[in-house]
Amino acid sequence: MADPREDPGAEEIAVNEDRETIHDEAEPGDEAEAVNEAAEQKPWEIVLPEEGATEDLGAFLAGMLVPGDLVALSGGLGGGKTVLARAMVRELTGDPDLEVPSPTFTLMQPYDGKSRDGQPGPAIVHADLYRLRGPDELIELGFDEITGTAITLVEWPERMEPCATPILTVELSLRPEFGEGSRFVRIDGLNGMRARLDRARAIRALLGRSGWDEAERHFMQGDASARAYERLVKPDGANAVLMISPARSDGPPVRDGKPYSAIVKLAENVDAFVAMDRGLRALGFSAPKIYAEDRAQGLLIIEDLGREPVIENGAPRPERYTEAVRLLARLHATELPGVLPVADGIDHALPHYDLEALLFEAELLPEWYTVHKGTHLDAAARAEFVAVWTEALGDLLTEPTTWTLRDYHSPNLIWLPDRDGLERVGVIDFQDAVLGHPAYDLASLLQDARVDASADFELRLLGLYIRERRARDQDFDMQAFARAYAVLAAQRATKILGIFARLDKRDGKPGYLAHLPRIEGYLARNLTHPGLDRLRTWHERHLPSLVAKPPNG
Repeated sequence: MADPREDPGAEEIAVNEDRETIHDEAEPGDEAEAVNEAAEQKPWEIVLPEEGATEDLGAFLAGMLVPGDLVALSGGLGGGKTVLARAMVRELTGDPDLEVPSPTFTLMQPYDGKSRDGQPGPAIVHADLYRLRGPDELIELGFDEITGTAITLVEWPERMEPCATPILTVELSLRPEFGEGSRFVRIDGLNGMRARLDRARAIRALLGRSGWDEAERHFMQGDASARAYERLVKPDGANAVLMISPARSDGPPVRDGKPYSAIVKLAENVDAFVAMDRGLRALGFSAPKIYAEDRAQGLLIIEDLGREPVIENGAPRPERYTEAVRLLARLHATELPGVLPVADGIDHALPHYDLEALLFEAELLPEWYTVHKGTHLDAAARAEFVAVWTEALGDLLTEPTTWTLRDYHSPNLIWLPDRDGLERVGVIDFQDAVLGHPAYDLASLLQDARVDASADFELRLLGLYIRERRARDQDFDMQAFARAYAVLAAQRATKILGIFARLDKRDGKPGYLAHLPRIEGYLARNLTHPGLDRLRTWHERHLPSLVAKPPNG
């Protein structure tokens, strides 16, 4: 969970190459069902006894907003709309003393957003439409262009045309029956905002009952799913991490009636993290402690393992990688259960990393990477690709399985110098763990898509792993493991080439292309193994640039 403000490559770290998801399209009827569900939910109604409470609410609501959101502030004169808007603007600009006048005469007032640590944030627009002569005047003012990527606070929103942007509705009114200066507030969400509002309320409640309500919240990162992380820092310096991991929606079927998440065995909810976390800690490994949880909302407050990486200047730190390899060897030599407890009466069964999942991931290469390379594959070439991969993976699926964490690589390993032995390797991001071949996680570590590791370094640590395994199991088959390592390392490189090409082509993120030469080199290295002869031959015919040149060639 690297902090993107400190790491220029953090945007890339936010994508897990093992689990980057397809942007699901809504199925017919989903929108209607969502509307019906929202209609059954009651708005959040609260009484604010004095102006300070209104300002606190404004700061809280500001924390849940993202660019493109609109906050509709309605209610009569003197109801507190401007007080609330001022508190939100101050929170979003990171300036608690900022002068925020009512834009009654100018209609719109823009601000530069900043986070609490002074980093740039989204633009903010505060609009007061009380004097608006008609919706056409907003067009003349360029309202849509100005607010499209901003966080927009609108007083008197009933004077603008309906829109499809996410809307937080806040209705305020004076209620003297609750005390002088008291206000009654009714809050709801439209166009997808309601789920965020409910989650924000759940976060507030969790922080409150666990003693973290006074902590400052600093965004750390998100990843390709809906998951996000925040660092919590109390006034006394104590810190933790808030993990926001809402339940995953299945999305549309992509093959054989199954959604993407089911095919590649992604965790459905935060229970998987809880189970794996407690399982790893029970074995003596440094997974983060869980301080508090709201599993129904996908919220956890967990131990902050720090920011000390296992790499330096984009290269492995040998002593730290050595311990990370030893951790895997010990884990894989341990008899592990396939079902782990989550809570009383609730268990999590690890799914098998089966042929369907491995093939689907490998097929990202002919689907996306070949397009990036300008190579056309006909139906026969694609069918042969699947056939050779099916053959290569076949034998591996009959071998004993272990916990495969799937993202055991540098972004998810934290060095803990104050601990001893293998406990110095902090492990995070394992909620999508499966039962798979032990070679997979070793390949994830030694062929990290963002780390420059030489073939000699990889071979040395591969040898270390084998020695550690043989010391614990004299029957450990070194030759079989070496072949499995080459196959799964090739599968992983194949998948990542497809994912990064897709991120460029489909998602408009060309930054990932910078990593392609490194991954291409890994794949070429893996294809030299004799156990991948047929796969190497396929690449020689269709993607020869991915095949290592002979020494004198």
